[in-house]
Amino acid sequence: MRKIQVQGIHHITLNGADRQTSIDFWEGVLGMPFIFDQPNLDDPEEGHLYFDPGDGKLLTIFTNESRKPDPRRVPMDIGSLHHIAFNVSQATFKQAAQRLEERGVQNSGPVDRGFMDSIYFTDPLGLLCELASYRFEPPRGCSHADVMIEAHRIRVASGDYNIQEVHLSDAIELLVERTQQSLSDDRTPKNPYKAR
Repeated sequence: MRKIQVQGIHHITLNGADRQTSIDFWEGVLGMPFIFDQPNLDDPEEGHLYFDPGDGKLLTIFTNESRKPDPRRVPMDIGSLHHIAFNVSQATFKQAAQRLEERGVQNSGPVDRGFMDSIYFTDPLGLLCELASYRFEPPRGCSHADVMIEAHRIRVASGDYNIQEVHLSDAIELLVERTQQSLSDDRTPKNPYKAR
């Protein structure tokens, strides 16, 4: 028996209401370009709208003009989608709550997650959305996941409850040491400011 090795999310498809609500939210609020439009090939009564969430992957929505927006919270049953998170820069994150409030959208305000900042709110159909902003950039040639796994190991070894910025900083230092060469034989921390 062997695994079926995946290499990332290809797309996420959500059930929407009418077409314009989807366009107004995904492009008009979250800035995702509306890039492709065709019928739902499994149900000719539905449209299938495609948006680019910013990484070149796809978020797609099935729409039907007979469905009206229902803002009640999407069910939280076992096996259901809890929320969907989108990456934003720190510059955008710092503006997000205000920009949501300008539209009358209730939101959580900034939430400290230790390794990232988050803001939560619901879309017009009751889906919980998160705007997430990492507090770090991975070293060249490494991913956010590479930093997270090393920070996790450091956190566990330290007996700390959750990942904090010190764990991220130490993980980044470790990854740089591991992945980037140096002409120095000794790469340990030094203090060139001490009196000699």
